[in-house]
Amino acid sequence: MVVTNRLKNGLFGRQLLALVGLAMLALPAAGAVLPEDRIDMLYHAYDGGGAEIGGPSILVRKQFADTVSISANYYVDMVSSASIDVETTASAYTEERTQTSVGIDYLQGKTTMSLGVTTSNEDDYDAKTYGFGISQDFFGDLSTISLGVSFGDDIVRRNGDEEFEDEAKRTRYNVSLSQVITKDMIASAMIETVIDEGFLNNPYRSVRYCITGNAEACETAGNESELYPRTRNSDAFAIRAKYFLPYRAAIKVEARIYQDSWGIEANNWELKYVHPIGDQWLVEAKYRQYNQTKGASFYSDLFDFQEATNFRARDKELSEYTNSNVGLGVTYEVKAGWLSWFDRTTANFYWDYMMLDYDTFKDARMSDARFTDSPVAPGQEDPYSLDASVVRFFVSFWY
Repeated sequence: MVVTNRLKNGLFGRQLLALVGLAMLALPAAGAVLPEDRIDMLYHAYDGGGAEIGGPSILVRKQFADTVSISANYYVDMVSSASIDVETTASAYTEERTQTSVGIDYLQGKTTMSLGVTTSNEDDYDAKTYGFGISQDFFGDLSTISLGVSFGDDIVRRNGDEEFEDEAKRTRYNVSLSQVITKDMIASAMIETVIDEGFLNNPYRSVRYCITGNAEACETAGNESELYPRTRNSDAFAIRAKYFLPYRAAIKVEARIYQDSWGIEANNWELKYVHPIGDQWLVEAKYRQYNQTKGASFYSDLFDFQEATNFRARDKELSEYTNSNVGLGVTYEVKAGWLSWFDRTTANFYWDYMMLDYDTFKDARMSDARFTDSPVAPGQEDPYSLDASVVRFFVSFWY
């Protein structure tokens, strides 16, 4: 049963989608090669910060006439949340989100064109995304340039309020260049620009403001709804490189910077090592760190008074914070045996452990008598932090 007074946990969904890595149907193919025919069956699970998210996904790809590849993906999130935001200002909830995607890649000479459509539905949020991409190989297939654009059209509702309905539109542009540097190294660079318009905040989330005193010496605090600007422009630049070692292993590195019109500035980097063991095993380890060095200009953990600013937010993902991520993975290539009708079969298991430390988002439970016998004054709480685990298990079949 879905309760009406709740808060979405957008961070968890975004990070889980990024880790699962199946939202690629609207992106151009990398180079003039069609994706292989394959089936991926996956189960993912997230647990951390009072939220649990899990569900299955299946992805199918099929080539036709050596020039066309069609793909389809079905993805489910089953969410149960009692995060810190839910605990302090709302009620725990459960819900299910389903996402379907279809895509087509068309290969003509050294050019690959891609088209994808994704729809996502939950009880109070519907989203549709249309994407187109094109990539071209040149300089003897050593270089590939890719261009992509996608358009999102979302409908936002609020449970328990039949009169509330708004929309959000999202436009995303990206251009990337991939270059073979040596026989052992390949590198790429990407620029991405995103334009968001419409209702961009959470219809359930609220901010804290001081009723008696001010943010520096507050005695009592109240809550009011968040209010965001209705436009947001963001830019990101990323570089990636992969180097193949003499003993069949590989090292992958990535660095990215980000900034937007809300004042947020961030950077992240990742180092990954992939190592084969024999003919059937492949193991990998990675470390990733995300640093949001500046939060949104209208973010505050505790405002001085009610309606203190034109725009106001207390979403912890708009604050300054650090996310450190350690990941391990293993892939096992299954011998033909009873699966002989497939060309190749692999079983894959990945585990990620995330540690999030928020600099300016405080643990409001420490000033709430419902959670402690010795509450402190609002604004004097310790910074909030959480640990989370993400597990992904999937089987891939090539045919």
